Amino acid sequence: MDLDTILLECEERMEKSVDYLARELRGMRTGRANTAMLEYIKVDYYGSMTDLRELAAINVAEATQLLVKPFDPGAKSEIIKAIEKSGLGLNPMSEGNAIRINVPAPSSDRRKQLAVQVKKLAEESKITIRNERRDANKAVDALAADKKAGVTEDMAKSAKEDIDDFTKKHTAKLDELADKKVAEIEEV
Repeated sequence: MDLDTILLECEERMEKSVDYLARELRGMRTGRANTAMLEYIKVDYYGSMTDLRELAAINVAEATQLLVKPFDPGAKSEIIKAIEKSGLGLNPMSEGNAIRINVPAPSSDRRKQLAVQVKKLAEESKITIRNERRDANKAVDALAADKKAGVTEDMAKSAKEDIDDFTKKHTAKLDELADKKVAEIEEV
């Protein structure tokens, strides 16, 4: 492995951490209806646990309302059960071949809990990024110690500076995502 490969893999893994946090935050409940809230709810569909997004079309009917249209009308009752058990505090209502879900604004206590949860998720992602930095720095040190690799001290130092730049850049992205979500949660 050479320095370029180490740097490339390090940046890729850091980017994956940022993407993971963004995906997790999309699914968190705020006062607004958002299809991502329901996409990964597991539904018992003929004995196998299946994501809701594979069983139904999920649309935002109004700012505070979601509309779920099952592809198989026979799965409607199982979808309603899964949404009720999901822990999101949503109350699905059967309406013809569709399921209508009102998304109530969270209470102030719940908003505080959600803000804390967002910050915790962001911190976990930062830890992952710092671990990537540590692993990449170890790989650079190992290359610098291996005289056959032909990596000079200056090259190793430059690579470590690049790794630190990646870390700062991705940590700032995480902070930005978390701050944006906390502001969205606290907005009434």
